[in-house]
Amino acid sequence: MPYRGCDFFGGVGLTAYTGRMSMDVTEVERALLALDERDRAAVIHRGLRSLENEQVDVAQPEIDSAWHDELRRRIDAIESGNVQLLDVDASHAQLRAELAARRG
Repeated sequence: MPYRGCDFFGGVGLTAYTGRMSMDVTEVERALLALDERDRAAVIHRGLRSLENEQVDVAQPEIDSAWHDELRRRIDAIESGNVQLLDVDASHAQLRAELAARRG
């Protein structure tokens, strides 16, 4: 294969040429956002998992079951009156006031 030789592009071999082919953050972001929603979510999920110190291989049914249990727990807390739901506008106003107080 002639492109593997040292005469490729004036003495630059294939290794030197492809070594510069890595994507920068902007290019990765642009490529990620070009994906459809499902593929984008899968890539993000894999990326987040790569940040974990311990690789945990959990089957999707176990994940689904854990989410079901968490949602059931939250619904039970609402229905029992242990937690109170807030109006979204009131909640945002409360958050803005807390942030303003922290800023001084």
